[in-house]
Amino acid sequence: MEIRTVTVIGGQGRGGQKEPVDCVDFRMGDVASIVGPTGSGKTAFINDIALFADDSTPSRRRILINGSRAPADFLEDPSRNPIALITQHTTFLSDLPVGRFLEIHARIRHREKSGPVVDDTLAFANQLTGEPIDEGGAMTQISGGQTRALLIADAVVIGNSPIILLDEIENAGIDRSRALELLRRYEKIFFFVTHDVRIALLSDFRLIMSNGALHDLLVTDETERRLAETIGRLDEIMLRLRDTIRRGGRLTEQALGVALPAQTA
Repeated sequence: MEIRTVTVIGGQGRGGQKEPVDCVDFRMGDVASIVGPTGSGKTAFINDIALFADDSTPSRRRILINGSRAPADFLEDPSRNPIALITQHTTFLSDLPVGRFLEIHARIRHREKSGPVVDDTLAFANQLTGEPIDEGGAMTQISGGQTRALLIADAVVIGNSPIILLDEIENAGIDRSRALELLRRYEKIFFFVTHDVRIALLSDFRLIMSNGALHDLLVTDETERRLAETIGRLDEIMLRLRDTIRRGGRLTEQALGVALPAQTA
């Protein structure tokens, strides 16, 4: 089944009040950020999408695929499910080598020549994480950031999932700007649960959550896109400073004073 649109039909907030946003459509290529204070219902929103909610969750939302109720086999048959959900808390139980794990998944996904797609997946993942992932290393030995990077790459390249849900990738040490740049090359629908300003401003839409309800939907305008470029330059400075600290270097006031004017002028 070719996925063209995902529609979220509003339900109710935590107190039973009608959700302010009645209906919103997302099309292939859209990137949406879900923002709001802790406890506002962001994770519940993406869980509703992952479950193809049909007035069957506390929010009473309904999720439509191509304007209709999702087929039952989307939930019953994992190989047919078009959604990949990458959560904050992910642990591998398999101690297979990384390359072997990806190769098995590629074969399950009916890819006859698994070699190239495994290489592409690792190349994708290694652009998101500061420490390269060793193809021969055990799945249980890679770090949290590497795990999230690998799962994102696996969902996009091997799984080829048309709908990707990502829960706070900024907390995993992933290069956020690079992640968005790479993901936009693929014609999929991406939902980011995020507190990160730049991810929010580089998205097409911001879904504003409050008290368990979708309170508002904002379309990113040109002013915000320009601001995202400035914030990106500041972000690059912070990444360099963080990298210096991680590598055991020292920071100086002089180095910081030189960097800031050059990047923000």
